[in-house]
Amino acid sequence: MPAVRPVPEPRAPSEGAALLEGAAPLPRDFYARPALVVARACIGKVLVHTTPEGTAAGRIVETEAYRGPEDLAAHSAGGRRTVRTEVMFGPAGYAYVFQLYGMHWAFNIVVASEGEPHAVLIRAIEPVIGLPLMSRRRGVAPGRIELTNGPGKLCKALGLDRAAYGMDVCGAQLSLLPGAAGPIGRSPRINVDYAGAWAKKPWRFYERGNRYVSVPPRH
Repeated sequence: MPAVRPVPEPRAPSEGAALLEGAAPLPRDFYARPALVVARACIGKVLVHTTPEGTAAGRIVETEAYRGPEDLAAHSAGGRRTVRTEVMFGPAGYAYVFQLYGMHWAFNIVVASEGEPHAVLIRAIEPVIGLPLMSRRRGVAPGRIELTNGPGKLCKALGLDRAAYGMDVCGAQLSLLPGAAGPIGRSPRINVDYAGAWAKKPWRFYERGNRYVSVPPRH
């Protein structure tokens, strides 16, 4: 029986900063794969966003896969192609950003092949770089899990908003860096009850035991 890998310990700021030294963004072919493969593979990777305010980053600990047009939980369900969803029909490795409840931003990465409107939602991160900056943006103490334990929270902490729509995730400003993950769990996606049977698909992935995972199950 293979050994179970432990959940990585939270990184100190100095250790997090070392991630940027000599690390290259993941290549576009990392994203040019099926949504379920990428959603799982993103766990443990480090999402980095650099703005004039500084650089902030976190280990991805929770994702969801969306596979339109068949997937009724996807914004591209039924082949819906609008100004909002247009980037999903393009090549992999670009940002799809949308508003939740007209208030909060959510960050997704376009995946699979061009013409397939598939995306991976980043639901939660464990902060590792730029905690003071993230704390100021959120108005939340650096050590609290509420800093980044949800899609809207992580976007505000990282400074991701409408301006990130269509941004290259393989570039210098926004990228994923290599990183390790602990044991990975699966569950149905969150808040997609409107999608009928599609809401029951186990297309949510999360790092087991990580306190930044947004909602149960976490184990």
